[in-house]
Amino acid sequence: MNINVRLSILSLPRALKRFIVMAVDGSLAIFCVWVAYYLRLGHFFPLLEVTGGLSPLPACIVAIVTSLPNFMMFGLYRTIFRYSDAPALVAVSKAMVVYSIIYVTVFTVVGIDGVPRTIGIIQPILLFLFVALSRFVARYWLGGMYIEQLRRQGGKSRALIYGAGSAGQELAAALMYNIEANVVGFLDDDIKLQGSQIRGLPVYSPAEFESLKVKTGVREVLLALPSVSRRRRNTILQSLRGKNIIVRTLPSYADLAQGRVTVNDIRELSIDDVLGRDVVAPDPTLMKCDIAGKTVLVTGAGGSIGAELCRQIFAQNPTNIILFDHSEFALYGILKVLQGQFFTDHIKVNIVPVLGSVTDEARVRQLIKDTNPDTIFHAAAYKHVPLVENNKFEGIKNNVFGTLILSQAAIDMGVKKFVLISTDKAVRPTNVMGASKRLAEMVLQALSTTQKKTIFSMVRFGNVLDSSGSVVPLFREQIKYGGPITVTHADVTRYFMTISEAAELVIQAGAMTNVAPKSDQAAPVYLLDMGRPIKIYDLARHMVELSGLTIYDESKGDGDIEIKIIGLRSGEKLYEELLIGEAVGDSIHPKIKFADEAFVAWPELNKDLTTLLQAIKKGNNHKTLKLLSKLVSGFKNDGDY
Repeated sequence: MNINVRLSILSLPRALKRFIVMAVDGSLAIFCVWVAYYLRLGHFFPLLEVTGGLSPLPACIVAIVTSLPNFMMFGLYRTIFRYSDAPALVAVSKAMVVYSIIYVTVFTVVGIDGVPRTIGIIQPILLFLFVALSRFVARYWLGGMYIEQLRRQGGKSRALIYGAGSAGQELAAALMYNIEANVVGFLDDDIKLQGSQIRGLPVYSPAEFESLKVKTGVREVLLALPSVSRRRRNTILQSLRGKNIIVRTLPSYADLAQGRVTVNDIRELSIDDVLGRDVVAPDPTLMKCDIAGKTVLVTGAGGSIGAELCRQIFAQNPTNIILFDHSEFALYGILKVLQGQFFTDHIKVNIVPVLGSVTDEARVRQLIKDTNPDTIFHAAAYKHVPLVENNKFEGIKNNVFGTLILSQAAIDMGVKKFVLISTDKAVRPTNVMGASKRLAEMVLQALSTTQKKTIFSMVRFGNVLDSSGSVVPLFREQIKYGGPITVTHADVTRYFMTISEAAELVIQAGAMTNVAPKSDQAAPVYLLDMGRPIKIYDLARHMVELSGLTIYDESKGDGDIEIKIIGLRSGEKLYEELLIGEAVGDSIHPKIKFADEAFVAWPELNKDLTTLLQAIKKGNNHKTLKLLSKLVSGFKNDGDY
């Protein structure tokens, strides 16, 4: 048969391929009965006839009824085309041992009229040989030499696997029958493995990579290092930068599903792979403290941070989780995610999706009265700097007065905990978004000194990877379409953190505040350890180079992707900060610190907030910005004064 026929067979639906293999095995079982009769009697015996008191039909029926269910139980129809090597032979052997015991018992030990007792021994031996042979014939014909020949003819991408451990070996096995990638060897730091062969592939030292690239024409490196630290992974990635190769990776062990590593597990590098941050495992006690067995309300539940908070809260087994969002689309999205998690993990949580805005006081008060939450995580906010800069009034109403309405309702209804998700842009802000978030912090600080019913806390952190408005998905899209990548300034520097880590730390920080502050102290502001800041320009370079592309050099006139400086946006800072004053202390968690920052007493702040709201209602831009400048320390804005 030609190549097209073989490709057609490989492309058949999995269910159909399984049916074909089962049909082949069933046919082999009957064929082996026929051959067993020949070996026993010395001549071929008709299968459907009864001659001289002998009938092969019972032996055929028992062979079919016993073999196929047994083979299914041992997984012979899950791995036949991809893993027809030593592991497949072991699986066939186990299945045949069980089959032989049953067959020998029925026909040799017990005995059935018309079937010679020796058939019970001969047929299983023959069937084992034929089934094993069929697997290796399929491997050779549909894989093996054929695939290798197809690779050479098609010029598919040649790849090295970094990591010769169990994950790397299974990945090599999976890719052995994948015509899209030709694995030519392993890279591994273990000196004991270097120079040896694993699965027929040589193991090289990473120091040999440059010469290997020239010698073998490698275009991809696949990282199979699921258990290494992020810092070590970052060091490896740094060594591969600028080599004009594509780097892909497997997920961490925490993310890998049970079972074999497959081609589908390979993914593009996420940007947190290059951050070099080692995540501290969450404290189970802190994670459950304000959630397990309680009713939790999350505002902005459909947003990037809100949705991740919901997923992590859901995993801690609250009694009820209230999803509050003004976007129907976003609310529907997180609802479907949690419902899917409900059926997957069998977690019994009552999920209540609620449409509404935090600026609608009547709606907010009715919601809290009806649901009686123990803990509120307030993630609802307008946070895109340029958009809020162009929609100042809406940004302030949502971020400041939405927080005020929600917090006052929480106090009046006796909510025990209230956690505000804030931002590093609240520190000496140069934009309305940052100023509004700082003012929201001040609202909680002031209210916390007036009562003891509700314990307030705020968590301040920097940019979250792949959140809405993040540069990472923007850069990824720009690279996909050939550039240019747009960077506002060559020196713009930001802190970054993964969404999952940020949500975990928010939950733990909120749990640390267990008592209301003294009358002369405000609610604490927690600062998440964001690691080292990263230049956005360097981030762009990383993403280009680890995609196997090069930066366009205008002086030389060559390169793949241009990085274009477009100028700072309105209200954008070169550098972000996390701390306003100098008073910062350590907490019980190594990644969480807390700040004791100045605040305005509630009577004075309340008076200014009333004036600010009136200015917004009147659309008075000049007065609004002037009041923000008065209230928020360090706020500078280029707007109309």
